[in-house]
Formats: sequence, C-alpha cells, structure tokens
Amino acid sequence: MKIRRFSLWVFFAVVLSLTGCGYNAMQQAEEHVFKAWGDVEATLQRRADLIPNLVETVKGYATHERETLEAVVNARAKATSVKLSADDLSDPAAMERLQQAQGQLSSSLSRLLVVAEQYPDLKASENFRDLQNQLEGTENRINVARQRYNQAAESFNSMIRSFPNSVTNSLLLHLKRKEYIKADEAARAVPKVKF
Repeated sequence: MKIRRFSLWVFFAVVLSLTGCGYNAMQQAEEHVFKAWGDVEATLQRRADLIPNLVETVKGYATHERETLEAVVNARAKATSVKLSADDLSDPAAMERLQQAQGQLSSSLSRLLVVAEQYPDLKASENFRDLQNQLEGTENRINVARQRYNQAAESFNSMIRSFPNSVTNSLLLHLKRKEYIKADEAARAVPKVKF
C-alpha cells in the first residue's frame, strides 16, 4: 500500500515538473506553427486555383500573348508541385525552394496583369475585374498568413531556446528551430517610379 502511494506521489511530481519546465507549452507552440503553416498553404492553394480562371479570361482577348499566358501556366504548375511537410519547416533548403517557386508565380502574374492593361475591352470586363479583386484579396491573405506564420515561428524558436525549456527540449523533445518565410531578393530593391 505504501509503495503504491509512493508511486502516485512520484507520478504527480513528474507531471508537475514537466508542466513547469515547458514540456506542454513547447508542444503547443509547435502545433501553433504547424497551424500557421497550414494557413499559408491554404492561401497559396487559393491563388493557384484562381489563376486558371484568370488565364482563360485573358486568353479570349489576348490570343497572341501566348508566351505570357504559357509562362503563367508553367509557373503555377511549378509552384503547386513544390510541397512542404511539417518536418520541412526546419529545413532551410526546402523553404527556399518553395519561396523561389512562389516568387516566379508572382512575377508571372504581374506580367499577366500588365498584358491585361493593354486590352481596354478586357480591362472593362466585369469578369476580369472580379478576378482581379479576388487575386488582390488572395495576395493580401497570403501576406497576412505569412506574417502569422513568422510570428508563430518566432514564439516557438524563442521558447525552445530559452531556459529551462532549452534543457527540457534537449533532454526530452528534441524539437528543431522553424525557418522563417523571407522576402525574395528582388523585393529588396527599391522600385523605380516612371511617368
């Protein structure tokens, strides 16, 4: 009877020490990072789903802009082929591949919108304006999702590096630092405004 009671006390002592050393908090923070990454992927998928509609709308007006349209379709295919799992969030090379593919898609979309500006009938089309609004809203959602992911990664990375969580992590969990979503190299250049 005394041994059983002693075992219960040891069990409660271990549980209390684990909660006090951040064991549960670190796992919750990692789940928050995974959820934030899921939100990023969902918004990227929304953009990829909208692009075929945009390309088809532009095709009808600008049939001879074939090169630009094909570039958008190819960039979309490449961007949707790069997938990251939860384990890849700690891999800088995998994050870099995804960001490059998404950057090429953004560049192709920008060229497509410039082509659309050259066709007044298309620009005035209600369907095209709706798609433009959808794309703009999606780009804003992607930006917000990226910021939230980076915030979640920052909290998680700080948590696993600070004491006493760092000790718990190195002894029990072995969780790895999560990579941030960074800006493209091209985005760091100051844009030139010409009139």
